[in-house]
Amino acid sequence: MSEVSMYAWPDYYDWTSGGLEGDTTYYTELAQASGGPVLELGCGTGRCSLAIARAGIEVVGVDLSPEMLKRAREKADAMGLSDRTQWVEASMTTFELDRRFPLVIIPYRSFLHLMTVKDQLIALKRIRQHLQQGGMLVLDVFVPSLVELHEIEGKNVHRGTFPIPGSAECVEVHDITEHDPFRQWVHVIRFYERYDGSGRLVERLRTVFQLRYIFPAELFHLLRLAGFQIVGRYGTFHRGPFDHRSTELIVEAKKMET
Repeated sequence: MSEVSMYAWPDYYDWTSGGLEGDTTYYTELAQASGGPVLELGCGTGRCSLAIARAGIEVVGVDLSPEMLKRAREKADAMGLSDRTQWVEASMTTFELDRRFPLVIIPYRSFLHLMTVKDQLIALKRIRQHLQQGGMLVLDVFVPSLVELHEIEGKNVHRGTFPIPGSAECVEVHDITEHDPFRQWVHVIRFYERYDGSGRLVERLRTVFQLRYIFPAELFHLLRLAGFQIVGRYGTFHRGPFDHRSTELIVEAKKMET
């Protein structure tokens, strides 16, 4: 069976992926403080980019999925934000925009789609090239739990039931996770089940996505190696402290001049 990316289905993504608590407000406030323009990598269908544009800041969104970018453009047009948004199909490791930004953001754990340390470093160095002097990179990742990854290995895990706005339908999400601890890879088979108002199954999709999780100390080391100085680290998007209990890590890193 051929594998279809989760990101080939922007409708299902929008219905079921609402982001993390407080993340849109956090990134929008950073964008306003920077004065713009802002570069978002892994922008998807534009959830964060469009919030930033609504706040009056110019934003460039980069993503590898043409389907996700098509939806982002449609949203921008419908919201009257096309004059403040630009959408670019490219990889984090190869994008070239011929301009510099005061702020680059990678929300919703998108940095984890870089599947090797080599690609992570290439991406960080390319980001640095696109930052203005004193510019800042801000990203978030989850803090990996090897115990949890072992517990869900190979199991069908129900991730939630999500209503489809403007209808009586809903989507249920189930994941089967395959874990490679040596390479720190997670391969997820994600099933979307769409039901109508009477509980009848309308559509079932089998999709996939992959992540390479990263430990906090590893990320801090990579950032410094790529020419960044960490100026903030938080465990919540309300700037709560990052400590041993944190399940999320938000990092603010300033470009160091050589």
